[in-house]
Amino acid sequence: MKITTGKQTRAQRVVIYGVESVGKSTFAAQFPKPLFLDIEQGTSHLDVDRCDIGSWKQLTEALAEAKATEYQTIVIDSADWAERLCVEDLLASSKKTSIEDFGFGKGWVMVAERMSRMLASIDMLIDAGKHVVLIAHSKIVKFEAPDALAAYDRYELKLSKQSSPLLKEFADELWFLRFKTKVSTSDTGRGKGLGGKERILLTTHSAAYDAKTRSGLAEELPLEWASVSHLFKTAKTAKTAPAPEKPAVVKVADWTIEVAKHGEAATTFLRAKEQITEDQDWTEASDRVLERIRQDVPKFLATVAAFHALTTEAK
Repeated sequence: MKITTGKQTRAQRVVIYGVESVGKSTFAAQFPKPLFLDIEQGTSHLDVDRCDIGSWKQLTEALAEAKATEYQTIVIDSADWAERLCVEDLLASSKKTSIEDFGFGKGWVMVAERMSRMLASIDMLIDAGKHVVLIAHSKIVKFEAPDALAAYDRYELKLSKQSSPLLKEFADELWFLRFKTKVSTSDTGRGKGLGGKERILLTTHSAAYDAKTRSGLAEELPLEWASVSHLFKTAKTAKTAPAPEKPAVVKVADWTIEVAKHGEAATTFLRAKEQITEDQDWTEASDRVLERIRQDVPKFLATVAAFHALTTEAK
């Protein structure tokens, strides 16, 4: 057993997402000696080195080959477009026309498994001393917190419910980028947005967006490279054993995979309990319901099994 103490310097896993036109790619271009894996074909305005990516196979091969390059940062632009490539490749290899053809959310679980393997290959780049930046778009979703009186809107990664938790838990730094605005209320009570030109970087989770930092950054920073540059000094290359033939799957989303094995029964149960509608499957339940399932998957599956047994006997 090898024990180490104290802080360790290593390459960083960074996920940056934000509103449209805030400058996500432009900001990522300021990382040390970056190579863009350009899935969106959206870096033509930047003076950067890039590799155009048009398929899931090209992306996985590029990640494997990047380890031997002299680039210090690998930028995936973007994570949500990478998920699209993953879906396209899964459909083609399975001879399906829609992700829903797999039934009961199984298709999205299979996508999450592939995304997990991609993150495992990124860890090999981290071990080689290369920073990795995943850019993503944002979306506004209705969120129901278990302790809240009403649902509210918040920004989240523009990814599926199965893949989004993978990136959030995988990241060392999850930063939300947006324009800073202020609201002025008139005498009639109507609000008016002011400002909107200053760009900011947010590092701490709030009701309005997901964010996190493991480096003690301030909650709000100017969207400038100087705000975070100290985190990206030359990283030490870790000494690692030879890589296995297949990278290990990141286990942060195993609960969805486990529930998907009983997807049909879980869907029937949630429909009977009026937690989802008749045209939905279990993956489309509210965030509150999914969080309760995640907190105790064995208990949920035991309840589903008992319900299935009762309904079967009744027939």
